[in-house]
Amino acid sequence: MDFKRATDALFDRVDHTDLAKALGVSVPLIRQARLDSAAAAHRSPPGGWEKAVRRLARERAARLTALAEHLKRGL
Repeated sequence: MDFKRATDALFDRVDHTDLAKALGVSVPLIRQARLDSAAAAHRSPPGGWEKAVRRLARERAARLTALAEHLKRGL
């Protein structure tokens, strides 16, 4: 693995679109749910958000662990 591929994998992240897709909702809804609760545009988070965030976090952790292990084997 070269520097570019390794750092691309490191810098890859979960974004609003990923969470919206996992929850089956729109990106604007995700953004509104993240607003301060006092904001006029604030919306409640979609149901099941905890499970979706947990799954996305575990997937990201697994990708980072795999990257670290790949780099360790390469040394």
